[in-house]
This record gives sequence, C-alpha cells and structure tokens, in this order.
Amino acid sequence: MSAMEIRKLPIGIQDFETIRTDGYIYVDKTAYIYRLVTLGKPYFLSRPRRFGKSLLITTLEAYFLGKKELFHGLEIEKYETEWTAYPVLKFSLAGGEFTKEDGLASALRNWLLNFEQKYGLPSDEPTLPVRFQNALKNAYEKTGLRVVVLVDEYDNPLLKAFATDSKQEQRNRELYKGFFAILKDCDTYLRFVLFTGVTKFSKVSIFSDLNQFQDISMHPQYAEICGITQAELEANFSPEIDAMAEAHKMTREDCLAKLKQLYDGYRFCDGSKNIYNPFSIISAFSSLKFGKYWFSTGTPTFLVKRLNETGFDPKRFSDGSLYTTEDAISDYRPDNPDIVPLLYQSGYLTLKGYDERRQRFTLGYPNDEVKYGFTASLAPVYLNNTKHSTGTDIFAIDDALEAGDTDTLRDQFTALFAHLPYTSGVPDAKKDAIIEQNFQNVVYLVFLQLGQFVHVEQHSAKGRADCITETDEYVYIFEFKRDISADNALAQIDAQGYAKPYEADTRKLIKIGVCFSSEEKNITEWKIGTVATLTQ
Repeated sequence: MSAMEIRKLPIGIQDFETIRTDGYIYVDKTAYIYRLVTLGKPYFLSRPRRFGKSLLITTLEAYFLGKKELFHGLEIEKYETEWTAYPVLKFSLAGGEFTKEDGLASALRNWLLNFEQKYGLPSDEPTLPVRFQNALKNAYEKTGLRVVVLVDEYDNPLLKAFATDSKQEQRNRELYKGFFAILKDCDTYLRFVLFTGVTKFSKVSIFSDLNQFQDISMHPQYAEICGITQAELEANFSPEIDAMAEAHKMTREDCLAKLKQLYDGYRFCDGSKNIYNPFSIISAFSSLKFGKYWFSTGTPTFLVKRLNETGFDPKRFSDGSLYTTEDAISDYRPDNPDIVPLLYQSGYLTLKGYDERRQRFTLGYPNDEVKYGFTASLAPVYLNNTKHSTGTDIFAIDDALEAGDTDTLRDQFTALFAHLPYTSGVPDAKKDAIIEQNFQNVVYLVFLQLGQFVHVEQHSAKGRADCITETDEYVYIFEFKRDISADNALAQIDAQGYAKPYEADTRKLIKIGVCFSSEEKNITEWKIGTVATLTQ
C-alpha cells in the first residue's frame, strides 16, 4: 500500500460523527438502523466488549438528531426521507466511579443535566427518578416531539461493583430499579429506547418489570448489526488485506484464511453468518501483525477464578460437550453457579451449533485469538502456579519438539506436573478424582497452547491418541497413562494404529509412552518407541 493509499482505520473511535467527518473507514450498518427505528421502540442488545455497541449508539444518536449530511452515500439514504430532529437523551455508562457509593447516581445526574441544559429544561427535582420522568415529559411538551433514550453499557456499573463489592452492586441495582422503571409509565413521551450491554441481568427491574422490551441479542434480523462479516471485510478492507499479505509474504487467499482463523467465528443466533471481532481485525490491519488485540485489552481473571473454584473441566470448551439453551444464555444472575452464560455473553464462547429437536446450542471458542488467549489465562490458575505455563515452558517444549529433543520434553513435563495443586486437607474419597483431573488438565492445557506453534491434534474420540504433534521434521505420538506402565501406553499406540495416517510421510516418527503416578504425583516412566522415517 503506497503513501497515497493509506486509509484511516477507526481503532478505538466509537463516535459515528467523528468517523464520518474525519474520513475514517465505516462499515455501513445503517440498513439495520432503519429497520430498528421503523419496526419497534424499546430494545435491548447484548454483545461482547469492543464489538461496536457504542458506535451503534452514536449512529442512532446522529440519526435521531437529524444529521442527514453524515449519512450521505450510506444505505439508509434509500429509505429515509424525513430526517426529523428528535430530543435525544443518552446515558453512556462505559466509564465512571461505579464502585463508589454515589458513583452511579452522579453519572446519571450528569447525563440528565446535559440533556436539561441542551433543551432548556428545569433541573431541580428532589429525586433522580422524578427528575428523569419530568425531563422526558418537559422535553416532549416543549418540542412537540417524543424523546429518544439511548443507554450504552448499562451493565458496566453492575459488573464493576460486583467484582469488588457486592453491597455496592446491590446499591447500584436498587438505583436502577427506581430510575429506569419510570420508562414503563412514560410511553407517551418516548420515540425510541435502546439499552446495550455485555450481560443481561435478569433481576434488574428494567427487564423484569418492562416486559415490552425486545431482546434482539439473538434475533436473526440483527445478528450482523455489530461486527464485520466476511463479505463486509473483503468489500471494505481490500487494500488492507493486500498490505497484510504482502507484509507476511503470503498470498491473499492465505492471508484471508489466517485472518479468519484468528478473528472470525462469532455467531449470535442459529444459522447466522460468522462475525469478525471488529477491534481485532482493524487493529491487525493497522499494525500489520497477527496479534491478540481484543484479548489483550482485558484479561478474564474473575471468570477464570470462578471456573477453577467450581471445578469446571476446561476440556469442555473445545470437545463439543458444552451445551446450553437460549433461556440460559439470555439472562445472567450473579448468584447463578453456572458461569457459562457469562462466558458466552462476554465473548469467550460463541454458538457453534444448534439441535432443534432438543432445543439446545453447542458452545465453543469462536477463534484462535480467544482460544489461545483464554488457555494462557487458564493454565496458571488450573496448574496452581503463576510462573509456569504462561509462555516460557511452552516455548521450551516447542523448541524441544522442533529439535527432536525428547529428554527436554520429559524434563519440562516433569516440571509442570511438579506444580500440580496439592491435595492436603482433601478427604481421601476425593483425592483420586482431584489428582486425575489435575493430571488431565496439564496434558490438555499444554497441548492446546502448543497448537499456536505446531499442528496438534487433540484426542476427541475413541481410537485416537492422546496427542499427535507435527513439526517440519517430526511426528510425535503421545499416550499418557495414569498408574499404568509406559510400555502399555506404547503398546496401545501400536495396537490402535495411531501412526497409520502417516505411513506415506517422510518425517521421523517418535512414539512416547508416559506413566504418571498418582502416589508420586509426577511422571515415573517416559519411554520412547520406534524412531524412524515413516516411509522406511
């Protein structure tokens, strides 16, 4: 891409007017805007963080303020003819001191004050709910037009407080209960209402009391309202795709495949198209690097801790055994022991399939960015060690695999197993299950992380090795056994024909049988089977 072809990428820019007036690339979503404002009034939309919710809110704000010039050349021009300027009351709750007692009240008060000053309305009511109600009524009576209410990231004050102070979260919840509940009796004054957030708290009054809200989070008509589809990617970012391919000495097709593997894969209803994470894909184009952009902006410490506390088996994230229903992932209760709905709503899991007869969804990682980023967060917690399994040992294992160094492989796995959570104080009846789970977690998490660097085939069905790992020069077949000899592990590799798919391969085959002792809580046998060129 030459200097004359450099285009402005809207990284971190969430204001529609800024994007349009300053010449940033804009992926046209205005057809969805027109559908929204034409077909209904009170909506709720859930999407993961940095997925375009704030841009959607500011686009609606510009539309309802009648800023026709900002929409020149966009899809909505084909349909809209009036461009009426309505009074717009926006609450942007993405930032604020919500862990402080008066933090949420102060934020709501400031947004109300902005609205009152803009339209010359009185602002001396005794309570926030009454002030909110009167602001809507007074604006309607003064302008003769119904008011548009836009609430961005409504759940942020609840999530921030919940992570640090459950009492403050309850205070914020109670404030919401009185404040937004007045919308129920203000229909006469309202033209349009939209709440956005990551999670839908089922016990918050705006959803339990205001049953007229349409939750469009899993609605087929709005599945693509945020994020970027494959067609939108290729239509809007063709020069950036070519520049990325050139920077990495790849063909355009290979570059597209890599981008898809890393950043695509989100689905928000059955049968919908896959969606790219917009923040990650645009950041990748800006830096010309295949990085973990979305994941690096916020680590899921709270979620990982909850998973570990509940004894959740991390293998379920990728083995196709994680199921849920639409009801379960549509609402979130802080006291719900099932953290899967929050993992879905937060963007760490997405819909992978739907069984219509059973009316259940299969969940899984959306893409490699999330899979490897989340696995790296899981490993230190599940392995009870903040130093190991965060990268250094994985690189050492990767180097050993590339060099055919089985001694270093053995030493690295021995070191990892040495840091398993100790079971002192645990009843004898549970010790064996804990040791088994910890043993499996080490094997699973290590090889899943290795998938970033070498081709790894995790076992997922009967008749497949625990792990087959491929490098340019070697094919490794691992079989891990607990309290069973390494000779038996090697015998299983031969008996089950795990090497058969590689008979025509020219690389060297290394079979490794491993015995893990429950008593010693580490590897007691590590045996190498046939080391030969596969075609010999």
